[in-house]
Amino acid sequence: MPNKLADVQNLLADLISRYSSRVDYLMIRLEQAEGTDILLRGDKVETLSEGISMGGHIRACYKGGWGLSCFNRLSTIQERIEEAIAAARMVGDEETVLAPIDPVQTICQLPLTGTDPRKISLSQKKELCDRYSDVLKSVDPRITTTSVRYADSAQKIILATSEGTLIEQSWVDMEMRFAATARNGETVQTGRETTGSRKGYEDLTNLDTQVKSAAQRAIAALALPPVKGKTYTVVIDPILTGLFVHEAFGHLSEADMAYENPDLLEVMTIGRRFGPEELQIFDGAAPAGHRGSYFYDDEGTPATTTQLIKDGVLVGRLHSRETAGKLDETPTGNARCLNYHFMPIVRMTNTWIERGKTPVADLFTNIKEGVYARNWLGGMTNGEMFTFSAGEAWMIRNGKIAEPVRDVTLSGNVFQTLADIEAIGDDFYWDESGGCGKGGQNGLPVGCGGPSLRIRDVVVGGES
Repeated sequence: MPNKLADVQNLLADLISRYSSRVDYLMIRLEQAEGTDILLRGDKVETLSEGISMGGHIRACYKGGWGLSCFNRLSTIQERIEEAIAAARMVGDEETVLAPIDPVQTICQLPLTGTDPRKISLSQKKELCDRYSDVLKSVDPRITTTSVRYADSAQKIILATSEGTLIEQSWVDMEMRFAATARNGETVQTGRETTGSRKGYEDLTNLDTQVKSAAQRAIAALALPPVKGKTYTVVIDPILTGLFVHEAFGHLSEADMAYENPDLLEVMTIGRRFGPEELQIFDGAAPAGHRGSYFYDDEGTPATTTQLIKDGVLVGRLHSRETAGKLDETPTGNARCLNYHFMPIVRMTNTWIERGKTPVADLFTNIKEGVYARNWLGGMTNGEMFTFSAGEAWMIRNGKIAEPVRDVTLSGNVFQTLADIEAIGDDFYWDESGGCGKGGQNGLPVGCGGPSLRIRDVVVGGES
C-alpha cells in the first residue's frame, strides 16, 4: 500500500472518476494490517503467530442497492470495481438515500502514550503469556484448566469516495483474556478477566493481581452456596453496568436494527421515557483513549458523542449514512467494519451511563434482602431480553453486604429494567475489555462504562 496520501490520490483519483458515473456512490477502501495472536491452553501452545495482511474492498450503491467486492491484490482492483458496480445495479430498485457529510482530506493517527507492541518481540510477548499462565496455575491445585490469550493489531486504512473524501487513518489495539477453571468433585467453577488498550504495551505488563483474582474467584466459588433463585433488589458494579448498557440497550440503539424492524422502531420512539430522570446514556468515538475511539468511521463520517437517553427519555440513536438518511436524522459516525472483508454496519463505539449522585454505600440502604453482583462471567441477549452471569456476588441483608454466593445470573427485559433503576451511584469505571460481535463481525474493539446501579425486581437465577 502506498504510504502517503499523495500516492493514494494518484492511484485512486483516476479510478473514482472513471467509474463513479455508473453508480450513485462509490468508495474504495485500502487496508494494511499486522498483528500477533498467542493462545496458551494449560501447558499447550495452541496459537503463536504473527501476520501481515493487505487488501481492500469496493462499495458501490445504485438505486439503494449495495455491491461489495473484496480483494488482496491491487492489480485486480478494476475487476473488483466492476464486480461491485454490477452487484449494486443488479439489486438496486429504489432510491439511494445517504445523509450528507462534508468531504474531507486528511491523515490522522490515534496516538499511543506508551510502547507500540510492534516494537516488542514475539518471544517477549510469549514470555508475558507464560508468566500469567503460571500465575493462574499457582493459585491452587484444584485449578484444572487455564487459558491465556494475547492479541495485538495495527491497522492503516485509506478511504476514497466519489464525493471527494480521502482519509488515511491508523491505530493500534491490544487485548488479553484470562480464564481459570477449578474443580472439586462434581463442582466446577470458572473465573475470567479481560483487558484491552489502545494506549501502549505497558498496559498489559502489570496484570498479575488481576490475573490471580480470576483463579482465586474460581477456587472460592467451589465452597460457596448457590444463590436462591427469586426476584431481588440488586446492586451491580460499574463493570456489569457497562456490560448491561452495551449488550442490553446499546444494540437496540443501532438504527439498522430499528428501520429493518417496524415493531422495534415503534418501541424505540424518540421522546419515549425509558428510565428515571437521573438516567443519561451516551455513545461516541470522540472521547479519546478508549478502544472504541477514532477520528472518522468507515464511511468517512467524523466521530461524535451521541446522547441516547437524556433525563430518562430516548433522544437519539446510532447511525450510518444510510440509516440516518432513511430515518431523516443526522449521521453519528457509527458505521464500522472489522476489516476489509466486511461491509460497514452500524456499531457501537464507547457506550456509557453517566455517573449519578448517590454515594455507593447508600445504594444498599434499606434493602432487607438483595444481591450485590460484580464483574461478569458471560451473558446473552435476544432482542429486548437479556441474561448475564456475575463473576462474583454477595447477599445483601438489612442494608449490609453479607455472605458470598455463586451461580448468580441476572435476567430481564431491558426496558423494564431501565424503568426499575432506583438509584445511580457517584462512582464510574471504564471497561476496555470489550470485543463486540454483530453480523458475523466478531471482536470489534469497543469501550463501555458506567457507575454502580441499584435496580428493583431483578430476576436472579440460581438454586430453586
